[in-house]
Amino acid sequence: MTSFQSGIIAEASSDALFITFNINRDHLSLFKTTLNKIPTLVRDLQATYPTAELHAAIGFSDLVWDELDTQRPLHLARFPEIKGDEIHIPSTDVDMVMHLRSLRRDVTYQLANALFDALGASVSLVEEISGFKYLDNRDLTGFVDGTENPEGEQRKAVALVSEEDPSFEQGSYFNLMRFVHDLDKWQQQDLKTQEDTYGRTKYTNEEYPSEQKSVHAHTKRTSLKDENGKSMEILRHSMPFASLKEKGLMFASYSKTPAIFNQMLESMVKGDKQGNTDHLMKYTRATSGQAFFIPSNNWFLDRH
Repeated sequence: MTSFQSGIIAEASSDALFITFNINRDHLSLFKTTLNKIPTLVRDLQATYPTAELHAAIGFSDLVWDELDTQRPLHLARFPEIKGDEIHIPSTDVDMVMHLRSLRRDVTYQLANALFDALGASVSLVEEISGFKYLDNRDLTGFVDGTENPEGEQRKAVALVSEEDPSFEQGSYFNLMRFVHDLDKWQQQDLKTQEDTYGRTKYTNEEYPSEQKSVHAHTKRTSLKDENGKSMEILRHSMPFASLKEKGLMFASYSKTPAIFNQMLESMVKGDKQGNTDHLMKYTRATSGQAFFIPSNNWFLDRH
């Protein structure tokens, strides 16, 4: 068992469940008692299905953290509701999240069911969204998603808290958003408009040179640099979801600090100093926005 929850760092999966809960305060003592069983439940199913690449990341929001621990992660806060001239990103925080994923839908389900059974009456289900790999890791708009993700050991450097917050090392800040796409409107756009909107080619997945990007391109608005000119990175694990009536993206990202995600969201919704916003938002809308801290496995084992 790693000190960090494996779902943070592991490579992309073909199946995922994004599950949110509220904790029933009348059963808080039961909930706390169950917490230290969670890493073992995950580990046992991983051992049962070694080729399924089963992973979990389970965390908690600012709404409930102080009822679970006397110490707090340094930057834990509620999701930042943002209103631009034309775009509204809501804050819909809940108590708890499970981000479960694997290469097998049946195995992902088994883990979700085992955890839900263990928690019993101590939680109330808020939402359960099933994500899936679409083609070669594409969003339902047809463009490859997560191209700029860090690789190798850089994934840990980007996503895991280190010595800046010693009490919560190996944890991660997790942001989850549900975007519902207007694919009818999107598909009415010609290929050039779609590619300009992203700032990359659709079929060959080649990013435009910086000087050729529109100030409204998605890759322009989300490619930020710090005061030293270094790229500001997050680790994305977004996945499409779809029914016959509703289609979209579960945006999921991990970082050692929520500040980078917050700045990216501001850049998309409010834009730069000239007010240039992300034109991809003309074709999708956020229906939820949630912020969590994903603690280390050791944190769970220390609960009593």
